[in-house]
Amino acid sequence: MMQKTAIVTGAARGIGLATTKLFLEEGRRVAMIDRDVPALMEAASGLENVLPVVCDVSQPDQVTAMAAEVEAQFGRIDALVNNAGVADFGPIDETDFERWRRVMETNLDGVFLCSQACATALKAAKGSIVNIASISGLRASTLRVAYGTSKAGVMHLTQQQAAEWGEWGVRANCICPGPVATKLAMAVHTQDIIDAYHDAIPLNRYGSEEEIGNVIVFLCSDKASYVTGQVIAVDGGFQSTGIGLPSLRL
Repeated sequence: MMQKTAIVTGAARGIGLATTKLFLEEGRRVAMIDRDVPALMEAASGLENVLPVVCDVSQPDQVTAMAAEVEAQFGRIDALVNNAGVADFGPIDETDFERWRRVMETNLDGVFLCSQACATALKAAKGSIVNIASISGLRASTLRVAYGTSKAGVMHLTQQQAAEWGEWGVRANCICPGPVATKLAMAVHTQDIIDAYHDAIPLNRYGSEEEIGNVIVFLCSDKASYVTGQVIAVDGGFQSTGIGLPSLRL
């Protein structure tokens, strides 16, 4: 039996890299996808059973070539984790169409394109898709008109995938991370914002990249064989506590 595989987009850092390492611990081969060439090669260095592929998920031709390369190298695609995304925050009045499209083309178009490109292989393997949205797709907040709307679109796209591809045995689920202690978040969040998040989250802390990755890997496993079409907040209970934070309001 051929070794199971996974594709992880946005794999050069953060949740994508953490998920890659968890898949490797499980014994899978992993195609690491990212458009940041130096970061991708550095992340893949020293890891075994990985295939780094440079690809901008917003570009159809690159996505088609990426999927073909992974299938040619691995022979199958068992899981697709659509994690690549951009976080561009700003007021509605300052979000011009170029800025809007820059967010949408990666966060939403990328999920659509990668899923389409891998669909035939996923059907053959009765595989799993996990799309990474955000708590910002579940609840509105200021400064997130493009980001939050793109992630809400990812949530609905997930349910479309589950509804249409289920008859081939393909499962599609969506993860909505809450605040996660990535290097980027810790660099840009002020102490006031950190304190406000801790106060608003029932578990009183940020999540870790590995905690998000563990849920992703579970959803791609046989242990989740009857789970599809679900939107799962992995947020320490943040969704249950109301809308927005004073420290993040205009």
